[in-house]
Amino acid sequence: MHEMSLAVGILEIIEEAARVQKFRRVMTVEVEIGRLAAVEAEAIGFCFSAVTRGTLAEGARLQIVHVEGRGLCFNCHQTVPLAALYDPCPACGGHPVQATGGTEMRVKELEVE
Repeated sequence: MHEMSLAVGILEIIEEAARVQKFRRVMTVEVEIGRLAAVEAEAIGFCFSAVTRGTLAEGARLQIVHVEGRGLCFNCHQTVPLAALYDPCPACGGHPVQATGGTEMRVKELEVE
């Protein structure tokens, strides 16, 4: 389950921000996850709860914002919505479609005290 290592990475980002910005507690963590990123929201929520026990982020609410997939069709040269990697272009049915968005995962915002 790679969500555990992703949750650990989120905690490391939080801890580094706390060192730099001198906050003591995290209330909310907003994370953007692309629909094409192969990350299960429920699994990362469970893992986040597990890895934050005993830390400044214990009990913090993990808010997940889903980012839609987008791609560039090499056939018709349009930027199109993309439901899954390797799907054909929804505009022309052609291949390949290069993913240009929705593959990322990032910590967008922290609510702290």
